[in-house]
Amino acid sequence: MDVVPLAFESLGVRSMATLVEAEMKVLVDPSAALGPLRYGLPPHPAEIEALTAAKRRIHEAALASDILVITHYHFDHHDPGESFYGGKTVLAKDIGSKINKSQTERGKYFAAQLPKDCSLLYADGKTFEFGGMKISFSQPFPHGPAGINLGYVIMCRIESEGEVIVHTSDVQGPIEDGARDWIIDAGPDILVVDGPPTYFLGYKFSVGNMEKAKSNLLRIISETGCETILDHHLLRDLKHRERFAEVFAAEKAKSAAEYVGVENNLLEMRRKELWGKT
Repeated sequence: MDVVPLAFESLGVRSMATLVEAEMKVLVDPSAALGPLRYGLPPHPAEIEALTAAKRRIHEAALASDILVITHYHFDHHDPGESFYGGKTVLAKDIGSKINKSQTERGKYFAAQLPKDCSLLYADGKTFEFGGMKISFSQPFPHGPAGINLGYVIMCRIESEGEVIVHTSDVQGPIEDGARDWIIDAGPDILVVDGPPTYFLGYKFSVGNMEKAKSNLLRIISETGCETILDHHLLRDLKHRERFAEVFAAEKAKSAAEYVGVENNLLEMRRKELWGKT
């Protein structure tokens, strides 16, 4: 299988949009967004340009895909205003259980916008087979530490011809041991993982949670030997390589940009610099 990162923080935007190409094309979390404020500053024009390019890549890939996956209803993971859902199978987070109020409302709105020729299937804990491709989903896990008010996400496992890709969605590390164990049991050859939001360290995110996420990810890499695309929340932090030095030192983890062989374009964490405020 080919894994194509379409939009991530290392590519200039908030996103985990990932295309998996095998006998069928599966696009996981086809959306991208920008942080409305960072350091008290709005998105820089360079970020807006990156978002425009990312949305174009996602749109083109979605039109060519057979299956679209929505792991939860934050706008950097789903876009209810897009026009590429017609004729697609959409495997999405269930809006009837393990979901908070805001995501319930967004999920209802999303479902209401879908065209009639779109097949929407709720996927929590389920497995679907399309020819020789098997797509399995975890039960919902917290969007970060237990008790967090951001709701729940589902992780996605895609298997074809003996190869396994796992996309973690926003489990933030993973912090939770249950999420760690699900990933290990899934046996990924390639892991697309979001990393913890260490840019909130000491404010909304604790050192203990960071260390837990780090140790869980190191254990996943050690037990599965997976090639790891580590991006999203972690790469909003200017000190991400320092904070996760042990993970990067294992030489198994790359950003999405590094995975595709281009330079990191870490715009949000450089917003002060871009606006000339450093």
